[in-house]
Amino acid sequence: FAEFDDAANLLAANPDATTISIDEPVEIPKKQHGRLQESGREEDDELLGTDDSDKTELLAGQKKSAPFWTFEYYQTFFDVDTYQVLDRIKGSVFPVPGKNFVRLYIRSNPDLYGPFWICATLVFTIAVSGNLSNFFIHLGKPTYHYVPEFRKVSIAATTIYAYAWLVPLALWGFLMWRNSKVMNIVSYSFLEIVCVYGYSLFVYIPTAILWIIPQKVVRWVLMIFSLCLSGSVLVMTFWPAVRDDNRRIALATVGTVVLLHALLSVGCLAYFFDAPELDFPVPFIPAHNGTTVVTKSH
Repeated sequence: FAEFDDAANLLAANPDATTISIDEPVEIPKKQHGRLQESGREEDDELLGTDDSDKTELLAGQKKSAPFWTFEYYQTFFDVDTYQVLDRIKGSVFPVPGKNFVRLYIRSNPDLYGPFWICATLVFTIAVSGNLSNFFIHLGKPTYHYVPEFRKVSIAATTIYAYAWLVPLALWGFLMWRNSKVMNIVSYSFLEIVCVYGYSLFVYIPTAILWIIPQKVVRWVLMIFSLCLSGSVLVMTFWPAVRDDNRRIALATVGTVVLLHALLSVGCLAYFFDAPELDFPVPFIPAHNGTTVVTKSH
């Protein structure tokens, strides 16, 4: 009974004090129930990043205090190991529904190493595979003379790198603009968007090698498969960022992202592998006997 005496003395000294009875229900389960109701929204916040995560990223970004004209500043963008790059490549090839690529793989340490070398590998893969495809298609024709088309390397490099840098720049600017209009719009950093686009192009490297197969049906099936796989990475990454915007604007944004990605895929396949065969007439060559000879080259 000593506890009851202590409680009586406490109430006598402070009448406003509150006491807890053993029989009274504890309010902790109510809080837990409220947390369960908000679990769905918390998962969405985890995909996009909460204020705490944004503060953490801001503090992490303050470590990169080197001036932008120094080598140390750009060295931080390539500070990744092989396991990180392979893990991000695996995440771009096997996207998981409901999982944000930036949140899972990029936000902790965005890099330019993977996107740069993926684009460079894709450029040479498309150019070399396009030349080999043209060679195998015309192999055995007596009028065909194989000439390597080195200009395809420069065309592929211009196309791939322009897509991997200009499209993310435009999308980043658009998200920043919409972020000033709508409160819940999430703006990824430019480096994060470049990472998403760079790693999403990896699936086209083995696809370009398989495009050597001289069957148009097989090529287009491979193209559609790669487009759906890499396009799903872009949709699952950018849809959570714009879904709180106006419905039409959100759908138009995601639709534009998919359309530009499809134009890149179809354009590379049509230009480098399914280009129409052209006949170039050769000028008339006078013969010694007074007649003229006309030849054609393919």
